[in-house]
Amino acid sequence: MKNLVILGGGYGGMRILERLLPGHLPDEVSITLIDRNPYHSLKTEFYGLAAGTIPDQHIRVGFPDHPRLEKVYGEIESIDLEHKQVILSNQEPVPYDDLVIGLGCEDKYHSVPGADEFTYSIQTIDKSRRTYQALNNLGSGGTVSIVGGGLSGIELASELCESRPDLKVKLFDRGPHILSTFPVRLYTYVESWFTKHGVEIVHHANITKVEENILYNNDQPTQSDVVVWTAGIRPNRIVREMDIEKDKQGRAILTPQHFLPTDDSVFVVGDCASLPHAPSAQLAEGQAEQIVQVLQKKWANQPLPESFPLIKLKGTLGSLGKKQGFGLVAERPITGRVARLLKSGILWMYKNHRG
Repeated sequence: MKNLVILGGGYGGMRILERLLPGHLPDEVSITLIDRNPYHSLKTEFYGLAAGTIPDQHIRVGFPDHPRLEKVYGEIESIDLEHKQVILSNQEPVPYDDLVIGLGCEDKYHSVPGADEFTYSIQTIDKSRRTYQALNNLGSGGTVSIVGGGLSGIELASELCESRPDLKVKLFDRGPHILSTFPVRLYTYVESWFTKHGVEIVHHANITKVEENILYNNDQPTQSDVVVWTAGIRPNRIVREMDIEKDKQGRAILTPQHFLPTDDSVFVVGDCASLPHAPSAQLAEGQAEQIVQVLQKKWANQPLPESFPLIKLKGTLGSLGKKQGFGLVAERPITGRVARLLKSGILWMYKNHRG
């Protein structure tokens, strides 16, 4: 019996499970899924959990059940490529014949002193829960500083406006406009929404240091009861520490078939993979679809696909609270109620029409 081991039950790992189970897994193959939590978490919605507008169970999806799927819950310490096994904390190593690494990303602190120690995060469901406690334990009039004017920072700031209108929210972004990679129409709309709802946008920010309850922008201190960091990501520590070829961001260089150039039994999916597009749930799922094709060819002793078409992304959607939104759909900017309804509909479809 060959063992396919999947590290991480994120969007890529879940899509692989959905495509192989229940009826597309060869009889001689079993699957072991390793994750720290006994459920899949909807990372795109962590901002709502942190702000207190989405209940915890709303962003959890159970892993599938199957006689040849074993679920192992624990912390991954490292990957032993030579002996083809995954090293876990306080558990026996898990051997593999084929391995899919889908461990996601971590916050990137850009060597800012104190950022790791004195800021909160929404990168994992556990960290989002801690951020929720910190934000919602604040008294009236407290100041929340959000570092990073990308999608995560914007959604958290807007959701917090509706959840805690008594708080003062500041959004720090290093550019002249938030969402600077988006069309002018979109970032103008979002900035106007923030102005209307009392969120202070600090442009041309340069965070030089973080201390307890103090954020230094261009070396000038700003008192902050809670600082939330959403200013960049980097691959998971496990991948960063692996002795493999990586790009400048520390992501694994892969063949067109999504495995390591030196090891055709090790695939990397999602945020840890070096791909032409920025990391996203859509990209991880598209990559997972192709990995499943490669695995099925490999198990059947058939020639592997020499290449795949580029993964096409449908667009990007962001929320501004529960009633407004923004985004690009087929490269067309959309704003307002329609954008928010589209995002809600996609989330509903994802949760209720699996597989």
